[in-house]
Amino acid sequence: MNQVVIALGSNIEKERNLPRAVELLREMCEVTAVSPIYETEPVGLLNQPLFWNTAVLLQTDLSASQIKQQIIGHIETQLKRVRQADKNAPRTIDADIVLFNDAVFEYDGGDGRSRPIPDPDLAKFPHVAVPVADLLPEFPHPQTGEPLGELAKRLLAEVVVEYGRSPLTKR
Repeated sequence: MNQVVIALGSNIEKERNLPRAVELLREMCEVTAVSPIYETEPVGLLNQPLFWNTAVLLQTDLSASQIKQQIIGHIETQLKRVRQADKNAPRTIDADIVLFNDAVFEYDGGDGRSRPIPDPDLAKFPHVAVPVADLLPEFPHPQTGEPLGELAKRLLAEVVVEYGRSPLTKR
């Protein structure tokens, strides 16, 4: 059985879409934990609504490719995700596999594009690291060995120093 972390985010009808995405995951997988929801500032394209982000820990026998194509694909269809030319554009749902056990590999998401595990955003952005660390604070990052709780604290501290405030608010 694989332990998988999925990061979820929404800034279009987020009050409806984020809980619905978690509900859909529960219908298709064994969800073992859900992090608190955080309201976060957008990255890249700044002139858009704030996001709600969370992370979901699940158990599954599926491969990463199967999760992306069957589970995440279904959620994106159900929530009418429309992909824009700008990957940072507003969206009804964003769902990404962040961790797959303690493995480091690349997988095909079904569109011919290779995706890395762990997701590189885990080590870059507090809006990914903090919810994941809420689920697995002692879990070592598969590439660096840094406990996820420490990684999240470090990333958050760096952003606070840069902007003078936290970019995350617990909902």
